[in-house]
Amino acid sequence: MGNSDHILVVDDDLGLRELLDRYFVGNGYRVTTVANGRQMREVLANHRVDLIVLDLMLPGDDGLTLCRNLRANQPYDIPILMLTARGDEADRIVGLEMGADDYLTKPFAPRELLARIRSVLRRAEMLPRNLAASEKARLFRFGEWKFDTTGRFLVDSNETVVSLSGAEYRLLRVFLDHPQHVLNRDQLLDLTQGRETEVYDRSIDLLVSRLRQRLRDDAREPSYIKTVRSEGYVFAVSVEALPEPS
Repeated sequence: MGNSDHILVVDDDLGLRELLDRYFVGNGYRVTTVANGRQMREVLANHRVDLIVLDLMLPGDDGLTLCRNLRANQPYDIPILMLTARGDEADRIVGLEMGADDYLTKPFAPRELLARIRSVLRRAEMLPRNLAASEKARLFRFGEWKFDTTGRFLVDSNETVVSLSGAEYRLLRVFLDHPQHVLNRDQLLDLTQGRETEVYDRSIDLLVSRLRQRLRDDAREPSYIKTVRSEGYVFAVSVEALPEPS
């Protein structure tokens, strides 16, 4: 973390881009600033980016559309912090459900934004270093299930569709990216909970229980998500990334 991290700021406000560029560089980060989604995609195609600060109100594709497309088409672990001049709680919830890792309303103090960025980057680094995100697969198969990461739903062997909440989606995606690896509660909490979520000691256990219900996994003898006593949880079945349908 720190000096090697590259922040991409996507905002059509030139003054704000220049302010954040100076402030982040002064705090040891590498920074690229762009004004719209097209320029953002050009940067992502040619450079490694560790975190995206993404404005909601943009010309062309807005921030929610860009966030949704990033989660569908880019590596899973690129953190996104969304900015907006609108303080509507519904916008915040939609942003987090689309896959944003945090959400900050304008106007804000650069110091607060920096603190949020550091927190998000710490969460992104919670996984062991030998656990890289999987390839840009949109479809996975495990057990009797297929999982569509674009639509964020499960399909069973009878073609019954099971929708997931944002938190359930994020937890399942972490497990599918890292099957057969034990992940402790702190890692899972940091990787699945938004900053605004009320976190308490056993909340990850409740989320695992909800996801087991979605998977019809017997809590007493689970096949998919097994509890490792005093350590955490492990996704115990093999996972296959499926090719895109033609």
